[in-house]
Amino acid sequence: MKKWLSGILTLVLILSTVTAAVAKNDKEKKNEKFRLGVEVLLQDKIDLIKGKRVGLITNPTGVDQHLNSIVDLLYKNPNVKLTALYGPEHGVRGSAQAGSYVDKYIDEKTGLPVYSLYGPTKKPTPEMLKDVDVLLFDIQDVGARFYTYIYTMALAMEAAKENNIPIIVLDRPNPITGTKVEGPVLEDKYSSFVGEYPIPVRHGMTVGELAKLFNKEFNIGANLTVVKMDGWKRNMYYDDTSLQFVMPSPNMPTLNTALVYPGACLIEGTNISEGRGTTRPFELIGAPFINGDDLAEKLNSYHLPGVTFRSASNVPTFSKFANQLTNGIQIHVTDRDAYNSFETGLYIVKTIHDMYPNQFQFRTPSSNGISYFDNLVGNGSIRADIEAGKSVKEMEAEWKPNLDKFMDIRDKYLLY
Repeated sequence: MKKWLSGILTLVLILSTVTAAVAKNDKEKKNEKFRLGVEVLLQDKIDLIKGKRVGLITNPTGVDQHLNSIVDLLYKNPNVKLTALYGPEHGVRGSAQAGSYVDKYIDEKTGLPVYSLYGPTKKPTPEMLKDVDVLLFDIQDVGARFYTYIYTMALAMEAAKENNIPIIVLDRPNPITGTKVEGPVLEDKYSSFVGEYPIPVRHGMTVGELAKLFNKEFNIGANLTVVKMDGWKRNMYYDDTSLQFVMPSPNMPTLNTALVYPGACLIEGTNISEGRGTTRPFELIGAPFINGDDLAEKLNSYHLPGVTFRSASNVPTFSKFANQLTNGIQIHVTDRDAYNSFETGLYIVKTIHDMYPNQFQFRTPSSNGISYFDNLVGNGSIRADIEAGKSVKEMEAEWKPNLDKFMDIRDKYLLY
């Protein structure tokens, strides 16, 4: 009996070892096939920056597959003269919370000046660019129109054009795939730093593709080079690559956060908590006046594809309802290919509005009548439609013609 048991255990150990070896081999093969824009630049296209004074726009996501910072890679490269760093919202090292202003300072590791591109100065000034021959942009986007890094890129492209400096965008994956496109196209009247250009909420493009689209369609006209990735396919999620997920911002901790973000971020335009101050931002939605069981039951009754809702309570440590018991739901994505992030977020907003009409509020409109919710969705009609009792399907029918037009434009700039 003991010999039989020993044999079984030995077999299990062998199978486990073989499985681990196969997994390791698969991972190594994945590494060999996939290369980021920064890796292609340094390995194949170094002549683009060789011997030139380089200004680098980046943040903690600017790393290679081995998690080496592009700042360090360029600073240590004898063929490159790195002269200035520029940080978007949250800064080069990612230490600032959303909306916090990071002023100019000296980077401790390199001794280089770091200029803020968030706050009073969002576009590099001629003074910031005086020691720069070429600008590099290397930041991970999350695939949503209201994520501000893509507008930092666009403004840098404008500055590059105005100062006769070439700009190079090092491409990175769209973490939630480059296949699905959702939501209304932004109307010009509602343009802001959470939506500068008429693109849909979930755009289904990489930063390099967006750069090309912005440059041509919106007449920036910069001397732009996009360094493509090797081995990325449009249907890939971030975890289909060999990359480790580095938080693009303090409230974007996981790939799942990025997946729900194009819809759940709409909650920011209301008095409901979007989960900031919890360990699951944008997945936990709630307020003290909500009954989580009732809300979860109602949302589950819609049978939305790829998602289920669970009653959940939490106490946010900051932001809305800080240190208060907050009740609501957690978004559980069960099939990410079927899941429609923006549609789901819109159902959540509308349902809370309808269930709690006396407590729910959209963010107060400014003097021009535009609410922050309008800036997020990109128009004023959706807020009006929710208040008028229209269905989500009716709203979708209203924005579909413009979305179809965008899809035709988008096709011209796809690189993969």
